Amino acid sequence: MKVLITGNLGYVGPVVVKYLKDNYAKYKVYGLDTGFFSHSLTAVDYMPEVYLENQAFKDVRLASIDDFKGFDSVVHLSAISNDPMGKEFEKVTKEINQDSSVAIAKLCSQAGVKNFVFASSCSMYGQAEGDKPKSEQDPTNPLTAYAKSKIGTEETLKSLDLGDMVVTSLRFATACGMSPRLRLDLMLNDFVTCALTSGEITVLSDGSPWRPLIDVKDMARAISWAIKRAESNGGKFLAVNAGSNLNNHQVKDFANMVKEVMPKTKVSINLDAPPDKRSYKVDFSLFNTLAPDYQPQVDLRQSIEELILGIKRINDLNA
Repeated sequence: MKVLITGNLGYVGPVVVKYLKDNYAKYKVYGLDTGFFSHSLTAVDYMPEVYLENQAFKDVRLASIDDFKGFDSVVHLSAISNDPMGKEFEKVTKEINQDSSVAIAKLCSQAGVKNFVFASSCSMYGQAEGDKPKSEQDPTNPLTAYAKSKIGTEETLKSLDLGDMVVTSLRFATACGMSPRLRLDLMLNDFVTCALTSGEITVLSDGSPWRPLIDVKDMARAISWAIKRAESNGGKFLAVNAGSNLNNHQVKDFANMVKEVMPKTKVSINLDAPPDKRSYKVDFSLFNTLAPDYQPQVDLRQSIEELILGIKRINDLNA
């Protein structure tokens, strides 16, 4: 199988590439990325792209049909994923996250790609009312440019005639865990880094919002299922929450999980802060039913411990 991953030089991509090569030795994996973050290596002294057959450098907005010819599956990770950036650059965020995603899906269909995997997000549930975890049938309520671009892409892809191409939109829980290109703006990663560097975790909200989390290794596991998903398993177009029901927690709980691993850490919660409207529990039952052999296996304590080791190794490599 030939697999192309767009945005492979970001946070999730290197983990996906290595997972595919470790578990499917006959797969030929390729990358397409602008290369903006290619130099941002963390905790490794090698280029993760050694696992690739080839690395192409291109802005996804300039993609052409030739970029996708000959591939069995395309995993579309490319996106502006940081909420403050999305707020500051809302027009560009839509261009990259939504408009180019739709355009690439069309090109993939025309190029004969069999499976198209779109990295979507549970953040589209936004401010969820009630305590019932949100399933794929529940209304969405995107509050950020990033979340709006994800549901916008999904709705458009669902409405298109993309021939025989099977499309899977993985609505991932909030990412966490160690990567050769680490993001520190993600909640759990931020908490671990603060605990290591200052001995204190400061929760800017009142700690009450609910979020689901998923380790990047488990994101790779879900993607490995989606790149070969048959139409008979969920339909030609499928939007599915990707994560685990066990990992729905309040923000304050995640901070205290880090404290359990590093007991000397001080946790400060701003009880006077206005409520964070981004609060949602998510129901991952459909994913469990459709992909029983690809369920998350990394518990959050393991994610925390691997982050601690990885961040400490950054200091060792820079010493």
